[in-house]
Amino acid sequence: MLDAIDHVVIAVDDLDAAATELERAVGLNCTGGGRHEGLGTTNRIAFLADGSYVELMAVEDPESARQWSVGIATLRALEQAGGLAAYALNDDELPITVAALQAAGSSIGPVTAGARRRADGELVRWWTAVAEPLGVVGLPFLIRHARYGVEWGPAAVAARAAIPHPAGGPVRLVRLDLAVADPDAVAALHFRELGLEYTLIGPAAVCPIGRHVIRLVAAGAGAPAVSVHLTAAGEPRRVDALGLRWVVGRG
Repeated sequence: MLDAIDHVVIAVDDLDAAATELERAVGLNCTGGGRHEGLGTTNRIAFLADGSYVELMAVEDPESARQWSVGIATLRALEQAGGLAAYALNDDELPITVAALQAAGSSIGPVTAGARRRADGELVRWWTAVAEPLGVVGLPFLIRHARYGVEWGPAAVAARAAIPHPAGGPVRLVRLDLAVADPDAVAALHFRELGLEYTLIGPAAVCPIGRHVIRLVAAGAGAPAVSVHLTAAGEPRRVDALGLRWVVGRG
């Protein structure tokens, strides 16, 4: 069952510079990350209090990165100077969901195992399923984490609820806004491939996913392609950084 926005993937050229900008401009600290062995990418992660996270993704080996969907999406985003490459929805019953979607006619692919090697040597594991295309005008991918170890074990997940970010104490994801040329068409794509149901509220198509919300809004002159809405204890602000707009408010 899809129950949350799991994370957003932001394509960057320089991980260290991007992590510094994320901390300075947005107020999020990166405290995780590692290498996707054999897949040509490396990342830094800012964990949020609600269980979601922001992933900064850089490409070390383009040829290897082209062997997986998120790597391809990252390369594609970097061709446009970076920004949102992909985003994922959490599903702890991923095999069941994928089987049901395929039976209903979705083109979603099989459940595939993935892993990342942390700096301390621990291997972080997960499973994903992808329907193409990924990205702002396309689809999210689905993910299930192996919930053990120093990063995804129960104690680690519980500890994230108290991580103090410069934005002001624990930070939570609230909403992801995607500006697209035709919100109705993208909403129909999301329903056909992933079973996501949108409701028209004013000018936006809105889909609640557990504690989070995805909004599809009509693209306009000067409008950001992607807005990430967060809650934090610090002063509310709006800032453009890393190719996205960040809206930080008080929950």
